[in-house]
Amino acid sequence: MTSTSTPYAGREAPGPRPPLARGERMGSVVAYFVDVYRRVWRGSIIGRFLSPLMFLLSMGLGLGTLVDRSSGGVDGHTYLHFVVPAIIATQAMWVALGESTYQVRSYFKYNRMYDAMLATPLSVTDVLVGHLLTVAAHLTVATVVFVAVAALFGGFASWTVLLAVPVAVLTGLAFAVPIFGFSSRSDGDDGFNILFRLVITPLMLFSGTFFPVSQLPLVLQPVAWATPLWHGVELSRAAAYGRTDLWPCLGHLAVLLVFVGAGWVYTLRGYTKALVR
Repeated sequence: MTSTSTPYAGREAPGPRPPLARGERMGSVVAYFVDVYRRVWRGSIIGRFLSPLMFLLSMGLGLGTLVDRSSGGVDGHTYLHFVVPAIIATQAMWVALGESTYQVRSYFKYNRMYDAMLATPLSVTDVLVGHLLTVAAHLTVATVVFVAVAALFGGFASWTVLLAVPVAVLTGLAFAVPIFGFSSRSDGDDGFNILFRLVITPLMLFSGTFFPVSQLPLVLQPVAWATPLWHGVELSRAAAYGRTDLWPCLGHLAVLLVFVGAGWVYTLRGYTKALVR
């Protein structure tokens, strides 16, 4: 009676194993966050659905009816079509904030999961990129849900609003990447409270989301122009309106990419200092 042996291939084969490729290392980080998300995805999806619905009912339809009745809309569009594309970018900012503050801090200080990851062949760059890829996935899901819900209420004038999905992801990363670095340097929650109250909330109110930036005092308009949210809002509106103004859109994209690039340098230094001992 002859025995047959099961052939082994790849990393299951006996002998020395080759080192993991960079993509495999980053993929293992993403896989960890996917396993964590499986435990909470129901509540997360419900929140992703209810948040845009509340915004639509209160701002787009409720307040929008009053604005359209009193002033005939904004810039030649109904208030619903004016505000909904902007909320795409604003929601991306809030999702990014939620994923890059207390959660990131917990991986440094409380469950110390970053330290556990670095006890494996993973590098600081692998951990950081893997986590940011997970945030990008959250941003994509949240934006797709918002666009789908808003479309049911007639929130868009053109199918080109689909281009606002990658715009929202880039806008969210323009916040998430530098805030990751801020969280890596934060010793407590006081910094987050300041960030929420004195930075993010004013940005939502004064970056052209609910009314044109041109209505701000002249001294505040350049401040709005310097924020990533304003550029995300303008790109989202351009996508929703089907505008093809090439150079302004390229300028907005360039600013968002600068925030991501500069944030990456700042964050990688913060992570390296906090994790490499």
